[in-house]
Amino acid sequence: MDPYLESYWGDVHHGLIQYTRDALAPGLPEDLRARVEERVFVETEPGPGRFVVPDLHIAQVQRKASRPMEMREGSGTTVAEPEAVFEVLEEPVTEGYLEITERGGGRVVTVIEFLSPANKLGGVGQQKYVEKQQQVLQSDASLVEIDLVRAGRRVLAMPEHRIPEAAQREYLACISPGWRRTRRELYVMRLRQRLPVLPIPLRKHEKPLPLDLQSLIEQVYAAGRYDDTDYSAELDLPLSAELRAWAAKLLKTRKK
Repeated sequence: MDPYLESYWGDVHHGLIQYTRDALAPGLPEDLRARVEERVFVETEPGPGRFVVPDLHIAQVQRKASRPMEMREGSGTTVAEPEAVFEVLEEPVTEGYLEITERGGGRVVTVIEFLSPANKLGGVGQQKYVEKQQQVLQSDASLVEIDLVRAGRRVLAMPEHRIPEAAQREYLACISPGWRRTRRELYVMRLRQRLPVLPIPLRKHEKPLPLDLQSLIEQVYAAGRYDDTDYSAELDLPLSAELRAWAAKLLKTRKK
């Protein structure tokens, strides 16, 4: 995984969703369909994750000239005038996720989520994500959560204290099969290693579909032409000294 891709997560996230659908569709049973769905929300409170999708714009409408405050006629009360007038335009944030459903709008079999910073850094984005998560966990659909974002706190469908300490700073995936609602399968994806092939559950007696995360990331990287990424820039969430040394060595090797 390339931690620098977090700087472009809006584009990367959309690519991962679309390419996941394309990768899974050929292997689905004839009566199942993979569909991209969306949840929409308006984030009105600024937060640390707001760099991902610009959903709040402030446009200045009018600036008042500096002059003495006027007296309201007959009242003897000094009434202040605004220093400036603004129009606040709220644009909805749209987040995609994938659903595998039975043909003809039947029941949802599996929900696949690629977490974004908005899901992990508080505010309405996190609230809406947790609401969706709970809806799935209260149904018989399987839930696949893939967290390739280093920023923010964990919101996977398992208690954070259950995650081994050695895995706390790694990329993670959590799978909860719909027919074993209390089961949580945790996959640890270390920065130095190739991203794994995850087993995507379908129905109870069906074989899971393989999803090659590394191939998806490479496809996103190539399609987005991220080869112009400035790897000398400092990450928002810096790597440890050990990982910085490893990354520098890796980049030097690739340049040869």
